[in-house]
Amino acid sequence: MSRAEQPSRRAVLTAALAAAVAGSAGPAVASDAGADAAAPADTPARTVDNRAWTTYADWCRGTAEGTRAVAGSRPGIVIASPAGTTDYTDPHTGRTARWEYATWTSPVHRLSVPATEAIASWNAHTPDGTWLQIELRGTYSDGTDTPWYVMGRWAAGDQDIRRTSVDDQSDGRSSIWTDTFAVDDPATGLRLTSYRLRLTLHRKPGTKLTPKVWRVGAMGSDVPDRFTVPASTPGLARELIVPRYSQETHIGQYPEYDNGGEAWCSPTSSQMIIEYWGGRLTPEQLAWVDPAFADPQVCHAARFTYDYQYEGCGNWPFNAAYAATFEGLRGVVTRLGSLTDLETLIAAGIPAITSQSFLKEELTGAGYGTAGHLMTVIGFTADGDVIANDPNSPSNEAVRRVYRRREWENIWLRTKRYNAAGKVVSGTGGVCYLYFPAHPTARQRAALAAVGVR
Repeated sequence: MSRAEQPSRRAVLTAALAAAVAGSAGPAVASDAGADAAAPADTPARTVDNRAWTTYADWCRGTAEGTRAVAGSRPGIVIASPAGTTDYTDPHTGRTARWEYATWTSPVHRLSVPATEAIASWNAHTPDGTWLQIELRGTYSDGTDTPWYVMGRWAAGDQDIRRTSVDDQSDGRSSIWTDTFAVDDPATGLRLTSYRLRLTLHRKPGTKLTPKVWRVGAMGSDVPDRFTVPASTPGLARELIVPRYSQETHIGQYPEYDNGGEAWCSPTSSQMIIEYWGGRLTPEQLAWVDPAFADPQVCHAARFTYDYQYEGCGNWPFNAAYAATFEGLRGVVTRLGSLTDLETLIAAGIPAITSQSFLKEELTGAGYGTAGHLMTVIGFTADGDVIANDPNSPSNEAVRRVYRRREWENIWLRTKRYNAAGKVVSGTGGVCYLYFPAHPTARQRAALAAVGVR
């Protein structure tokens, strides 16, 4: 329940069933726009567009200034010869340091869905002494351009810089809300029609250190406003065995990382799925945690997803990037279109972390209401109800919950709702995190492609 309500906060990184192959092959240029031109007449209109750069060919198509593409089992970009040096004053420590830097800029990607919102995500390795900046620049439907917006300054650790979103970015037509680009007034018809991403890799001067980025991408979406969504038909009965952790057992722990409890739903959910895939932290990595605290790995996840500007652990791409620091894992933030999409993933053994907001009476058996909460969907009952590992539980043993399908689907997929004061506020519109193997099986690749992720 860690997410405060913000304008246009309902959408972030997205994918829908119909967006299965949007931008998934070939250069990210205007030709991407015709990807669904041959879709059958009864295919639902797309509401999201995903594009990710992940292959050696992808990295070679970008514009490099001091970076180079590297091949191998996990292709990416690294610093080859720095383009220059820059001074960075960390707003959260006040320290100024000089850094060498190099950049990589993606080709232009033309959105198949002119978007009201967009969010970037990335997977990278940043050894001590290095960090990244991720920026987005887009073109509006009237042909004008946005500024270069900073979508995040990130490092896996927290000793060189403090990972941070950047507030107060706007051109009067669009703004950045923590991790989300949003058109200020979608009712005007203004949309984002294309974008490019820029990565700036930093390292301590005079060293051979380098970050390595092996995935960067973004989602654009234009999900219609709705208080209710169509009901899907149950199609799967399966439950995945996912570790169970409660956020509530951490109430009051580490105030510097937002004090545990309801503020830690995102990192608690992340840690559950990371461990499902075999990710483990060493005793050395956990040595900083008070030995009196149970489940120290949850404390670790909170520390290393914490956004020092947002002052919380709920920055969605920061959570996905944290998951990808574990060997053999990828992480993305996306949006799905129905519980059928989730069933497709569960059938392939892929659990999902979902974001939803609701009143207490809207979700039978939850026992609480929330303006924004993350939980882990691990399966479906024979009746089609949702089996979730809900971290808002009093103990690890109580984390497994079964929620009514129709109630759960609506609170997750809607974009509008009424809060406790009767005011119309935003819903999350199908947002979820997906963590999956860097080298998925054929069945897992097919399931991911079916929900628009590669």
